[in-house]
Amino acid sequence: MIYDIIIIGSGLGGLICARQLAKEGRSVLVLERQAQPGGCMQSFRRGDFEFDTGLHYVGGLAEGQALHEAFEQLGLMRLPWVRLDADGFDRITIGDQTFPLAEGYDRFADTLSEFFPKERDSLREYTKMLCHLPSIDEAMQVNAYDYLKSLFHDSVLINVLSATAMKMELRQESLPLFNYAHSMSSYIQSSWRLKGSGNLIVDSLVNDIKNFGGEVVCRAEVNELIEQDGRIIVAKCANGITYEGRLFISDVHPQLTFSWLKNSSVLKGIFRRRIQALENTFGIFTASLVLKPNTLPYFNHNKYVYKKANVWTFHEDMDEVGGVMVSCRVPDNGDYAQQIDLLTPMPWALCKDWEDTVIGHRGELYEQQKEKMADDCIRLAERVIPGLRNMVVKRYTSTPLTWRDYTLSPCGSAFGIRKDSRQPLMTMLSPKTPVPNLFLTGQSLVLHGLEGVTMTAFKTLEEVKKIRS
Repeated sequence: MIYDIIIIGSGLGGLICARQLAKEGRSVLVLERQAQPGGCMQSFRRGDFEFDTGLHYVGGLAEGQALHEAFEQLGLMRLPWVRLDADGFDRITIGDQTFPLAEGYDRFADTLSEFFPKERDSLREYTKMLCHLPSIDEAMQVNAYDYLKSLFHDSVLINVLSATAMKMELRQESLPLFNYAHSMSSYIQSSWRLKGSGNLIVDSLVNDIKNFGGEVVCRAEVNELIEQDGRIIVAKCANGITYEGRLFISDVHPQLTFSWLKNSSVLKGIFRRRIQALENTFGIFTASLVLKPNTLPYFNHNKYVYKKANVWTFHEDMDEVGGVMVSCRVPDNGDYAQQIDLLTPMPWALCKDWEDTVIGHRGELYEQQKEKMADDCIRLAERVIPGLRNMVVKRYTSTPLTWRDYTLSPCGSAFGIRKDSRQPLMTMLSPKTPVPNLFLTGQSLVLHGLEGVTMTAFKTLEEVKKIRS
């Protein structure tokens, strides 16, 4: 059989593309190397509990907001979304002081103005920018840190406005305002959690794909794309099985995707070198905790905790964790938390000693390092949750090495290719590729996160529609 569309990788971007194309009546095949679909959206089970990998909360789901229309189209608004606290969906603790981030642009500015009264006008200007996001051509060339420094005089406020850093990689020299602003804006509109795991999103999309006549095949690891007369004709898997298609969409990291074209007459050496030279964002360390029953009341917000007002540079200190995000799972029953996740950036330098190993075979020193980082995260989280350590029944840890092995993201990158305001055209990729029937989607193109990947998937679909029309 020759499929109309073959999609490689079943992350959020790949599944969105597959669902929409299958709905149009196209014959669609999704190939996934893992035993279950979902990529960064999937959850994993330990005992009686499911833990999320990439999904913790999402912004802009209320009617008329950034993601609502897209999620309505995708059938995802029917899922059990829980709106976070309007008076502080995120609580930022720096040192001994806590600052709430409130829902709604005006309320956001007014709430922070109570702590920083001299910055009231600047906060209004800031939220005006978020409400009317600048164009990509303009904002990709503006450095986010420089923008904040030019607008605000209080360095603590700059850190507060940047403190949700576990949603993006903060780099003073390179982070574009476009990526920073999009990462902040939709969450201020409204912030939401799922009551349940990220697998609810995955299952919804996969079920729709199948109901529309599409196929999802797991344990199908693509390792070569075969080209003929300048076009891809076959995706070849590691088990030797081949699949023929007319159009191909890769939801896999671009550096890996282009490595599959081993004998291309279209991809030039200069293009390959440019893609391979692109830097990737850092990875994330996660400590997933199971709590004793009835010990921690559920909190309907996220907590970000920093030792010092050094949000833009804290991850550079590799001796001790300096900042952590605390995310609480909506409990299945009752008013007490059953699970929380602690997340902090983890540079690849801390993983290099084990980069040639696989899961379950990394050795005692690696396990010791994970335990130390988990202890550091818990110790820091105890600034806002006293006695947390004594509430923990079980804890499970993952590092960028884990992420790399499951998603094939180079260096376990959490947000894909690093965008750079100094060279935006080099670091921002198009869904189109030099191969006319090969397209890209996913977080490495322009924007990461649930909103960014969803927007990118619809951009990919627009490009596919052009070539079909």
